[in-house]
Amino acid sequence: MINVMIADDEEVIRRGLEKITSRMELDVHVIGSYGNGLEAWEHIEKLSRDEMDLLITDIKMPRMDGFMLIEQVRGHMEDIPIAVLSGFSEFEYARRAIRHGVMDYLLKPIDKTQLYELLKRVEDAKKKNVKEQEEMFSQAADGGEHYVVEQTKSILEREYDQNFELERLAEIVGMNASYLSRLFKIKTGQTITDYLIRIRITKAKELLMEHPDLKNYEIADKVGYSDPVYFNKLFKKMCGMTPKDYKSGCKLPKMQREF
Repeated sequence: MINVMIADDEEVIRRGLEKITSRMELDVHVIGSYGNGLEAWEHIEKLSRDEMDLLITDIKMPRMDGFMLIEQVRGHMEDIPIAVLSGFSEFEYARRAIRHGVMDYLLKPIDKTQLYELLKRVEDAKKKNVKEQEEMFSQAADGGEHYVVEQTKSILEREYDQNFELERLAEIVGMNASYLSRLFKIKTGQTITDYLIRIRITKAKELLMEHPDLKNYEIADKVGYSDPVYFNKLFKKMCGMTPKDYKSGCKLPKMQREF
């Protein structure tokens, strides 16, 4: 929908514009029709940018002329499309209108084709703007989700030796626990639990190689497992050998060593 404001001191012109636009295939809504610039401005100053798409204003009007109205509107909505409507074809009016950054200069009587083309340009610009905003919001959402996933990874890598609680993790990153689980799986291709296990087993392998004097239960405890038997089974499942065999330097094919 194109929300249009009309300001012209000739009622027949205002009614004519409303009638013409209502018969066009475009979805045009005249949100205000005023006989002078001041009344139009009193309405416009209460509107936000997304409530008005086009101002069509006459030049010569009582109380506040078109150029003064344009200046007021520009201060309130800098990028609003404006079309000047005038019965004067003198170049000076057109030149002043151009200086005020108007989108079009319409001469009375109104050319329906020119008016249609103006409204179509406004509609196309609005659609383009909406699309760009949607893309920006989408990118911002994607960026936010990426940040949450990276934040989750960072926490897991920092606190791998602590008891894992999904609810606590979700609270830290400011997200619902079930949604965080789904998001992490979508973004990384693995569950949060699997990601944590990989971190823990990697740390365990480092400890086994760098501190061979540590007992199996001590290493298990240092990487977040209170049950050494469970840790032993998990390590064997992930690495293809027990922690003891790994420490002894038992070699296996590369495919079995990598995970």
